[in-house]
Parts: sequence; structure tokens; C-alpha cells
Amino acid sequence: MKITDLKTIRFKSQSCIQRDPIGHAHPGPAMDTVTTMYVIETDEGVCGYSVPDSYNVLNPGAAPQAWAGGDSGDKTANAVAAGSGAGFVEKRLKPILVGEDPFSREKIFNILYKMQRGGANSALTDPLLAHIDKALWDLYGRYANLPVYKLLGGHRDKVLCYASIQVGDHFKGGLSDPEDYAAFAKKCVEMGYPAVKLHTWADENWGGNNCIGKPSVDKDIACCKAVREAVGPNVELMLDCFHYYDRYDAYKLGKAIEDLGYIWYEEPMEEYNVSSYKWLKSKLNIPIIGPEVAKGKNFTRAEWIAGGVCDIARVGAGDVGGITPMVKTVHLCESFGIPLEVHSGGAASLHIMGMMTVPGRYYERGMLHPFLNYCCPPWLNRMIDPMDEHGFVQVPQLPGLGYDINWDYINENRL
Repeated sequence: MKITDLKTIRFKSQSCIQRDPIGHAHPGPAMDTVTTMYVIETDEGVCGYSVPDSYNVLNPGAAPQAWAGGDSGDKTANAVAAGSGAGFVEKRLKPILVGEDPFSREKIFNILYKMQRGGANSALTDPLLAHIDKALWDLYGRYANLPVYKLLGGHRDKVLCYASIQVGDHFKGGLSDPEDYAAFAKKCVEMGYPAVKLHTWADENWGGNNCIGKPSVDKDIACCKAVREAVGPNVELMLDCFHYYDRYDAYKLGKAIEDLGYIWYEEPMEEYNVSSYKWLKSKLNIPIIGPEVAKGKNFTRAEWIAGGVCDIARVGAGDVGGITPMVKTVHLCESFGIPLEVHSGGAASLHIMGMMTVPGRYYERGMLHPFLNYCCPPWLNRMIDPMDEHGFVQVPQLPGLGYDINWDYINENRL
């Protein structure tokens, strides 16, 4: 079997997500945008796909507004970003992949990974590499008529999930203050989530004479305390806060949530500042998890583990370039006897969790917000990660990554 084409399919869709200056998602007015699906075709008619597999729509109680720092939900910017990799895929990646054996995923991954070294291929980001790698795994599963997690060895067919709450905002009744967080966390528990992770405020304040440019640690602590009081002592809680606190603020916040019984602490400082993480880990008993966004794929995770920088490792498809390096990270954690928590939701995360034998407690389901409903995207016929009444998500059982693609919708809206 040989690859005959690598292409992008772009189609019109809608989004109610806007971005703050750092890039975090918040609810906003519905807008027209563009969604991109990546397709690998072969001479035997078997294809592989990578497509966004989560979706948020505004609920009837929403009060959509522009983000306080400026309307980052510009329609043109969103549309361009959604399809900006298409030219690079056609001109640079397609000639490399056409003619290759699609089952030679290690070969293809390493070719593309080595291309990332220089600035000439700066468009080949880890998220784009992840799309190519996921499409190859999807193709393999469709060819074998098996879900990817079984091709990877298979260990479990369902995983517990947690409610991953969006980053804080300034929308009253949204996530504007500790009381908003407490009310929404309690609602998530009532919806059946067995655990909740908070993303507190991350907008930097550079106004006036403020030369530090960071949110309030005390507000974060008040939020974490309010949520604990709202959900009670038996719901497991986690915190992913502002990513650029100094080590002393990070310690103050970490000690507070340690005393509140939170089960892990995520990315409170710049992740390239490894010495500060080692210092923080030596001061706290709450497990430190990471790295999340630090570049370097499985190699960086290896250095964090070997250097005693984290208690729990972290990996996500878009962070490291796909399923192939995620599998390497799983086996790395097996070798060191360290837990691994998978970053972000979606099909790739579920299949990796389905094959893992290292401890991985929860699937990250979200991002959730009081103004949003988390639902099936219109380009799929069924949701990748529906949650049952016990807080479990089943690993997709369809061949490949489990996409049941709504071709009628895509063809009607294709650009």
C-alpha cells in the first residue's frame, strides 16, 4: 500500500469561542469560521482522517460579550487560522508523504520531526504534525478494522473523566469570581462528573504602574477554597492556574490547595524554568504535574522524570506531535514507574488512555463553561466522548480513531 494524496478539506462552520491575548478560550458571540480536516489517501482506497472532535455552543442562559481585553474573536482571524496550514501541507508535506507506505509511521514521523529543527519549516508545528500522525493511525485502524487502542495493545475500554473548566473571565454569571466557580463546579458534580479541574484567571494586568503583570494569587486561593466548600470533601479537585507566577507565589498557592486536599498542581510557572519546579516540588507534598506545553516531545518528558522535576508526567497529542510520541511517553513512564495524565480531550487521548497500564486517573473533558453546552460537532454523526451516568467515557469502538464523519454536512459546507 502506498500513500497517493495528503490533502485538507476545509468547510464552513460556526464558533462561539473567542481568545484572550494569551490564547485561552472564552465564550463569545457566535461567528462564521472554517474547520479543517486532514485526509491521507492510498492506492488501495483506504483513507485516514484527523478532524476536530469537540465542540461548544452557547446555551440559552449565555450572555455573550467581547473579551474584556479586546474582541479577540475576530471572524477573519479565526477563519484564516483554521485553514492556514493548507498551503504548507500541499507544497511541503504532500511531496514527502506521497509514495510512502502509510504503515511506516515511525519513518514518516521522524522525517517530519527532523524537518521541525530549522525556521524554514516553522509552519510544521506540533499540532500540525499531530494531525498527520493521527490520520496515519486512523488509516491503520480502518484498514485493520480495529480501534487504535487495540492496535496499541489494549488495556481498558472506558475511563473516568473530570470536568475541565475554562480559564476565568470577567463575565458575571460566567467565571468572574470565586462564587461563579463554586456554583459551576457544584453543577458539574450534579451532572455526574466525579472530579473537577479549575483553570483560574490568566489575564495579565500591565496597567498603571504594575510592573509584574500577573493575576491575584489571593483570588485564586479564594476560588479554590470556595469550590472545595461547594462540592464537599469527597470530590477530587485539581488546579491549572496562571502559567507565569514566580516561585514564591507558586508556593503560596500550592500550599493553600495542598491544605484543601487538591490532588495535583499544574503549570504555575514557566515550564522551561526547571530549577524552580524542582524547588517547588521539594517544598510541597501535593503532586506536581508536567510538563504540558514545553517543547521537546518525549525527550523533554524524559528529562523532567529523570531530573525529579515532576510527580506526574503530562502528555497531549498537540503538545508532542501525535499518537506516536505519546506512546513513547507512556512507555517512558512505565520504565520509571511514574503516573501519566493525558492533556486535553479527544479521540487520540482516549485511545492512549485505553492502552496505558501506567496510572492515569482521568480523561480531561471540556473545556466547560456556564455559558456553553459541550456537544457533538455537526461534522460528526456521534460524539467521540459521551459521558455515562457514572462519570465514565468509553474509548471509541469504531475502526481507527472512531470518527463517524457526517459527509453530508461537510459536502454542503465545503469551501
